Amino acid sequence: MEPTLSAHDARASRLRLEQTDFWIRAQIVPFAVFMGFMLLLQIFGALFIWEHPAAPWWRHWPEQWVYPLQTVVTLVLLARLWKYYEFRWSWKWCAAGAIFGAVGIGVWLLPTVMYDRLGLTGETTGWQKWLGLAARTKGFNPAEAFGEGTPAFWAALVMRFVRAVVVVALVEEILWRSFMMRFVEDWEGDYWKRPFGRASWKSYLIVTGLFMLAHAPVDYPAAFVYGSLTYVLCIWSKSLGACVVMHGVANLLMGLFAVVYGKYGLW
Repeated sequence: MEPTLSAHDARASRLRLEQTDFWIRAQIVPFAVFMGFMLLLQIFGALFIWEHPAAPWWRHWPEQWVYPLQTVVTLVLLARLWKYYEFRWSWKWCAAGAIFGAVGIGVWLLPTVMYDRLGLTGETTGWQKWLGLAARTKGFNPAEAFGEGTPAFWAALVMRFVRAVVVVALVEEILWRSFMMRFVEDWEGDYWKRPFGRASWKSYLIVTGLFMLAHAPVDYPAAFVYGSLTYVLCIWSKSLGACVVMHGVANLLMGLFAVVYGKYGLW
């Protein structure tokens, strides 16, 4: 006779499966929703954008309303799923994350600084292009839509920083470090049970490579270095929170650099 589960055991097993399903969704869905808004921006830009002096701002610069909407929706979703994240906050490792973030973004910004210091103009070619040397002046700039210093300008700028420093840092690190580093190691097994931050050449190469490819080609070299630094912090600290702090500090410094030096193409 085959053994059978009691009603209590069956219910407990079903609850464990449901919790596992919720955990997996919590790792993936916020990033998917965030990227869904990027797709919306591309579709709107292709079909409805009107680059004309008489065009209303929401048609001429659709990112000025898509980004804030994306930020709010993703933040609400993250708040609802918060209990499924293993941040393991630590002052020590968060401080280390801030240092790693400053170093990592320094590497990221180096190519455009070199572009200016070398006196380059226009499009680069050869090794300069491969290293990511570019002007990076065209990108998100609320002054174009609302005018410098207006209330709408400051509102758009604040929301852009919230998006970069909080939302992007959370959704990317949850996906890459909490989910993908486990998933690529044992995608057919109980990968969600693997300890956070376990070192593996396989997870390092795949996750860092995917992180690099998720960015623009001009950022590939910097993204590889930055992704490698984040991986080192992850396996040293065993703290998802430290990785989030690293990403948040890096994006904060990048945003400040972009605004102060007019390098809007960085974000």
